[in-house]
Amino acid sequence: MEKLLQNFDSIFSIDCIIFGLNEGELKILLIERNEEPYKSWYALPGNIVKQNESIDAAAQRILYELTGLKGIYMEQFHTFGEVNRHPSGRVITVAYNAMIRLDGTKELKPVTNYASKAFWMPVKDMPALAFDHTQIFNKGFDKIRSKISYEPIAFELLPEKFTLTQLQSLYEVILNKELDKRNFRKKMLAYDILKELDEKQEGVSFRAAKLYKFDKRKYAKFFQKELSFGKD
Repeated sequence: MEKLLQNFDSIFSIDCIIFGLNEGELKILLIERNEEPYKSWYALPGNIVKQNESIDAAAQRILYELTGLKGIYMEQFHTFGEVNRHPSGRVITVAYNAMIRLDGTKELKPVTNYASKAFWMPVKDMPALAFDHTQIFNKGFDKIRSKISYEPIAFELLPEKFTLTQLQSLYEVILNKELDKRNFRKKMLAYDILKELDEKQEGVSFRAAKLYKFDKRKYAKFFQKELSFGKD
């Protein structure tokens, strides 16, 4: 990287914020860096864009090289260009985010020596991160909190079949506030984007709840409102 910085006034990098849900707990994908600067620090998956690749292609390559994940749909959400954000020189980073289901099938395994490991960290236990990655994470999390009110992104984290309690718990975790149970369920069902299934939870010690699925087609065809769950 030092050689790259010697040849250009500034270079571009990618940083990825990947959220996942596991047993009702919201998590963020991190790596442990294996190179200076900030060797052994935790960081967001990120690296330099090559001169012969597009930004989007670089995001996919970097995420795969540092975590082993591929084929993850990510969206750009912000560009960070503070002059002194990187100790080695001028580096402008394009930040991407994504929300994925954690179903145990997505193995984390870096394929380069740049990261010694990749792992899921509970958002509530977020440590200090390398570079300005804490700032990038906070910006990305704020973006998710805002976006959840007008896009059905929460359903990307849940299993295909879920209970209303699971759905409400996820909204509460992301919004960082308690929601009124009756009001939440009334509004969510009134939006008419959930399909009630003729199934209930299995293998639970408490009273099994009804299961639902998100109706993507109905949402895409009819939905125009914000997903607002504040008290009337």
